[in-house]
Amino acid sequence: MFVRVMQKLDHWIGRVSQLLLMVSGALILLMAFVATYGVVKRYVFHAPDPLAYELSTMFLLFCGVLAVAGVEKLDQNVRNDIIASRFPSMMRLIVISTIFPLMALVFCGVLTWKSLGNALYALDIGQVTQSTWKLPLAPIKLVIPFGYTLLCLILIGKICRGITLLCGGKKQEQTEHP
Repeated sequence: MFVRVMQKLDHWIGRVSQLLLMVSGALILLMAFVATYGVVKRYVFHAPDPLAYELSTMFLLFCGVLAVAGVEKLDQNVRNDIIASRFPSMMRLIVISTIFPLMALVFCGVLTWKSLGNALYALDIGQVTQSTWKLPLAPIKLVIPFGYTLLCLILIGKICRGITLLCGGKKQEQTEHP
C-alpha cells in the first residue's frame, strides 16, 4: 500500500516538475524577447525602459527556481563523481543514491524554510520593487519556497528509491548466494 502511494505521488511530482520545466523554457524565450525590447528601446529610441530589466530579472529567477526540480527528477544535475568514483561499487551506490540526496535535502530544506520566512515577511510589510512600477515582491518571493519544496519532495523520493534499491539488492544477494 505504501509503495503504491509513493509511486503515485512520485508520478504526479514528476508530471508537475516536467510542466515547470516547459514553463521555464517558455520564460527563457519570453525573457529573450523582453531583453531585445529593452535593448531596442534604449539604443534605437534612446528611451530606456526599466520594465524590461525588471521583467528579465524576474523571469530569470522563475526559470532557475522552477526548473531545478525537473532537472533533479530527470537526474541531469551536476554530481560530484570525483568523490563517488573513489569508493567501491556498493559504497558508491550508497553515496549516490542516499547520502548525496540527503545532504541536498538538508540544504534545500534550509533554503525553503528561510525563503518562506522572507516571502511571508515581504507579504506582511507589503514590500514592493524600488522602480516606478512598484511591483509587489511577495508573490515573486513565494515562487522560491514553492520551487524548493518541490525539489525537496523529489529528493525525498530519490532517497526512498535509494533505500529500496539498497534493501532490495541485499535481499537479492541473500537469495542468490545462500
